[in-house]
Amino acid sequence: MVYSYVTVPHGEKISMGSNGRLNVPNNPIIPFIEGDGTGVDIWKASVRVFDASVEKAYAGSRKISWMEVYAGEKPFNMFRETMGDKAWLPDETVVAFKEFMVGIKGPLTTPIGGGITSLNVALRQLLDLYVCLRPVRWFQGVPSPVKKPEDVDMVIFRENCEDIYAGIEWMTGTPDCEKIKKFLIDEMGVKKIRFPETTSIGIKPISRQGSERLIRAAIQYALDHKRKSVTIVHKGNIMKFTEGAFKDWGYGVAKGDFRNQIVTERESWIIDNQDRNPGLKIEDNAKQIDPGYDMMSPKQKEDIRNEVLTAIKLMPTHGNGQWKKLLMVKDAIADITLQQVLTRAKEFDVVATMNLEGDFLSDALAAQVGGIGIAPGANINYQTGHAIFEATHGTAPKYANLDKVNPGSVILSGVMMLEHMGWQEAADLITKAIDRTIGQKRVTYDFERMMDGATLLSCSGFADALIENM
Repeated sequence: MVYSYVTVPHGEKISMGSNGRLNVPNNPIIPFIEGDGTGVDIWKASVRVFDASVEKAYAGSRKISWMEVYAGEKPFNMFRETMGDKAWLPDETVVAFKEFMVGIKGPLTTPIGGGITSLNVALRQLLDLYVCLRPVRWFQGVPSPVKKPEDVDMVIFRENCEDIYAGIEWMTGTPDCEKIKKFLIDEMGVKKIRFPETTSIGIKPISRQGSERLIRAAIQYALDHKRKSVTIVHKGNIMKFTEGAFKDWGYGVAKGDFRNQIVTERESWIIDNQDRNPGLKIEDNAKQIDPGYDMMSPKQKEDIRNEVLTAIKLMPTHGNGQWKKLLMVKDAIADITLQQVLTRAKEFDVVATMNLEGDFLSDALAAQVGGIGIAPGANINYQTGHAIFEATHGTAPKYANLDKVNPGSVILSGVMMLEHMGWQEAADLITKAIDRTIGQKRVTYDFERMMDGATLLSCSGFADALIENM
């Protein structure tokens, strides 16, 4: 494509191979959005770290060609006279991310008023970046509000395009909202809207296709990275046909696509019982995995017995302790998960969840390891290969142009980008440099004020220290 506002540098495009893996040339063109507010300071620091790691890892044989694309306040100020509200997210930016596959961005301002309500959400939906990937781990020495932040080492797969974040809602008092309420009450017989005269309405779409591709990606990631478990987090005990279906479809993917590589938690109980007592009767096994078995209805008892029979058929491949070497797939209710990631963090590894719960969980976990200022994120379509890596924090405009804030979120998002590209050596250099620099107590103000004996660094100074420690 010929661009009007974007300057395409010398380099080559990343493409998706027929094997489902990215083809990354030695000189890939990577689109970037500088970001609003502190994004300017952060990007200047981060890009130096990325370039230094690639240079050191590959001795000049590889190099990234950075291509600036526009979103947020910068293009709005540049192009609003010709584009109007579309200047917040010019069409060329979306086209560039589609054409060049992999990109990175800083924090963006949410426009006030009509049009696009969130530039971040718009990019995810326009490019169908259905996975929000949020790895959460602690770096030695980072101040934390919990006693054992080192126990946190999780990767969140948050569904990005469905749930209430799809933005299907109507404000009470509007004709559309009244039409929806009339349909629900008069035609669907809904009687649970407590105050219909003053109620706004939102719709929560959860699809089988969307759920399956998210959970399939989480399981494949766990297998590729030799993780121990995948936990499907949901609120299916209340929302049975949306969140409950998400859980059920997830188990279907696990058993259907990865049967010889996974074991579900309940299957492990059944198989372990049978390993310990090969003569155990079906009903006795059922009673052991469900203590309330004797109080169940005949149909419920039959379902549990059938579950036991199905699991026992796995004995040749999963019995005699073989299941212990496989990936564990389990599920957990969302509210208890938010408690247990604090009290039993080691029990969680890869987590697959929907949009709203994933939003809560990601930020709650980030707080345990030092805050969203050092939490990376990515939005990925594993089927097409498209990905945008991003800061997970806001623009913090009062700190803009002060060379003060922590660039860690964008830098670690860049680490994820390098890993996605298969440039693991460069990614590892940055990760080790962050470990070493924070271990030396050379940090930005957000950490320095909470650490004894720390050396205060500017945003650019932190980048200098990382490059020095590579």
